[in-house]
Amino acid sequence: MRNLISLRLNKEFKRAYFQGKFRSGPALVTYLVKNRTGVTRVGITTGKKVGNACCRSRARRIIRAAWVSIREEFPQLKGYDLVFLARTPILEMKSTQLAVVMKKQIQWLLKNKNGKKK
Repeated sequence: MRNLISLRLNKEFKRAYFQGKFRSGPALVTYLVKNRTGVTRVGITTGKKVGNACCRSRARRIIRAAWVSIREEFPQLKGYDLVFLARTPILEMKSTQLAVVMKKQIQWLLKNKNGKKK
């Protein structure tokens, strides 16, 4: 999990929510927006609907492990911010299962440049 650059500021997350494209599924919502840094940055959010603190932490660990396993397959993501929003069904998934879902969502976002916007 080396070299995982995270989004930390609220304005960075809001920028992804309001200006980025998104793809949603039952377990995960993925937001994608260009940045000016030239590196891929990742933000992970889990709401209280996911569960208590232990469940939310587990959801973040699953998302992080899934992203680390597939990030080498997307060299074209340099200069993008990704935000992953966890939903409740993620707690029954393994990181390998989530990696398949995550890969499909990212491929769809990259293929459809217009994407869904809020």
